[in-house]
Amino acid sequence: MGCPKQPDDYSLVIQNAKIIAITTGEIAKGDIYIQHGRIVEISIPPKNSNKYSATQTIDAKGAYALPGFWDNHVHFRGGDSLIADNKNLLKLFIANGITTVRDAGGDLTPAVMQWKQSIEEGELLGPTIFTSGPKIDGPNATWAGSLAVQNNTDIKNALDSLAIIPVDFVKLYDSSISATAYLQTIAQAEQRHWVTSGHMPFTVALDDAIDAGLDGVEHLYYILKGCSYREAEITKKLQVGQMGFWEALPALQESYDPNVAAKTFEKMKANNVYSIPTLHIGKMLSYLDEVDHSNDTYLKYMGPNIIKTYDGRINRVKNATPEALQNRKDLDQFFGKLAKSLSDAGVPMLAGSDSGAFNSYTYPGISLHKELETMVAVGIQPLKALQYSAYGGAKFLRKDKDYGELSTGKIADIVLIGGNPLMDITQTQNIQFVVKGDRFLTKKDLHKLLASAMHTK
Repeated sequence: MGCPKQPDDYSLVIQNAKIIAITTGEIAKGDIYIQHGRIVEISIPPKNSNKYSATQTIDAKGAYALPGFWDNHVHFRGGDSLIADNKNLLKLFIANGITTVRDAGGDLTPAVMQWKQSIEEGELLGPTIFTSGPKIDGPNATWAGSLAVQNNTDIKNALDSLAIIPVDFVKLYDSSISATAYLQTIAQAEQRHWVTSGHMPFTVALDDAIDAGLDGVEHLYYILKGCSYREAEITKKLQVGQMGFWEALPALQESYDPNVAAKTFEKMKANNVYSIPTLHIGKMLSYLDEVDHSNDTYLKYMGPNIIKTYDGRINRVKNATPEALQNRKDLDQFFGKLAKSLSDAGVPMLAGSDSGAFNSYTYPGISLHKELETMVAVGIQPLKALQYSAYGGAKFLRKDKDYGELSTGKIADIVLIGGNPLMDITQTQNIQFVVKGDRFLTKKDLHKLLASAMHTK
């Protein structure tokens, strides 16, 4: 007689979940088995078997299971005096079911790298952080902590310094970098097989940035530029200083050409270039002159130091001409249509909030859900919006071996929500449980976590 089979041993079993296949949108009832922070088995339909032992078991009671959300554009920044305030934001991500963030550059890299390690080791509760470290820009850059490059030696030194950190991708910014240095930086990063994303100086043509190897375009200004039949002419005007960025935008919008756009979308698709549209922050900033944010629920989690950083954008709006304010609103409406066109054309996209200090009233955690809502409001299918979070984020950063789907072998970053997000995208905010590796948090735990993030006056 053979020995009786020992029961399987798991650290966590989630029973009775409605599991959403993120690639197809199919929903099936099943159980998820987790060991050492990874999914080791998914049973569809549920096993109805007691032949296993589990340290913890969750009855999902029919909640919908998705990969933990990714916010694909956040910032930790504001100088050393804001380190504690930025660290506090980590709680807001987990409380909102965001298990991973892509930090698109700031001036707190040593602190961010400490948090990243502590989170990986399970000592600190927070999202997995993939970071670009300091941004690359030109001399006298807008953002503190940026690495200034003007020639190939500067670029090599900057990339060497990022390799030492080590960063997860390279982020380029457009405040003062020359067209040549910008394209050279992308090309050199490409030679090192790094993922690159960024703004783009308006002195560069979008096709040239794509040809150099740019992997992701942050915001929609630069894609709009590549959809204008006047792009070459406007680029030249910027190169010789006859036109500025904000002046160029209405001209680009007026010269948008669906045929040029179709070619641009095709080129992005063929080169696997991602668009990160950041629609929610665009909307927030476009209507700062009309909306009173003084009673926003999330203000109490920000603290006075971060709220103070909001003044810059608020004052710019106060000092703007009525024409400039209207242009901004027109552009916001236009960007909604552009995002839908990109999605319809099958251009890969990412959901990112652009939350962080200096970005007025765009709050970490909740803003990713608002981004998904805004995407759906402009006509993007809910399934696609969901794919643009974890699934797309993991693929973009080449981390899809470990993240992005609920499947065997993947890291167990899971969110369970009360309603079907394919029918109602706001259900992403109806979070019942969050699983982060071997750790799971109930709704009550998440409320406590949120309360602990509150700033006492």
